[in-house]
Amino acid sequence: MDVIELLPRLHLLRFPVGQAYLWRDGEELTLVDAGPAGHGASIAEAVSALGRDPRDVRRIVLTHFHEDHVGGAGEFAALSGAEVLVHRLDAPVVRGEAPGPEPEFEAWERPLHEQAVKLLPQGDCVRPPQVTELSDGEVLDVGGGARVVHVPGHTHGSIALHLPEYGVLFTGDTMAASPVDGTVMSGVFNLDRAQVLAACRRLAELDSDVACFGHGDPVRGQAARALRSARWGDPA
Repeated sequence: MDVIELLPRLHLLRFPVGQAYLWRDGEELTLVDAGPAGHGASIAEAVSALGRDPRDVRRIVLTHFHEDHVGGAGEFAALSGAEVLVHRLDAPVVRGEAPGPEPEFEAWERPLHEQAVKLLPQGDCVRPPQVTELSDGEVLDVGGGARVVHVPGHTHGSIALHLPEYGVLFTGDTMAASPVDGTVMSGVFNLDRAQVLAACRRLAELDSDVACFGHGDPVRGQAARALRSARWGDPA
């Protein structure tokens, strides 16, 4: 796992599939997403390597239920005591009470999905002992007030997290950066592409200087301009 400093209070944690982010507020830390199953211990090691105690991580905010984002949440919550938060529509899947709906794959996405699945651990992940449900518009005590933005389409309960005071936007998998040239694009493996495109346009209107994606390199500087200039296309 790679650990990359984006800002003095923000680090990217990069896994074989997907990535998470660690945000610092004074003595408190917040983890946004938690990587695939089996990475709880490596997240704890990364926190320790940054000179902090894993118990300083007070909360894990999950952008959606897919296994490359929630797989390590239960493991790391057990190690740190962190609260796990997720949108109410994805919470039953994270708790293991309901199966997650399968994406509506476009033909070109299937080979990509097959490659990603090969890199993910097999079997079920450790479920968080308790999950706090979120709703659109809630403000968390993170980064001077982090607003939860419900952006359905990738999953029914996908969220973004916007920190206006610092101009930081965590998009989850609603947006991504192209692995080819780094350009901003809509995410893949979606339930509803039309909803995702609408969500991308909504997020592009937010005031952001740094955009942190679930996949691909973040935009560091003038993120809102990059998002607004992206060609989101028309709903299929």
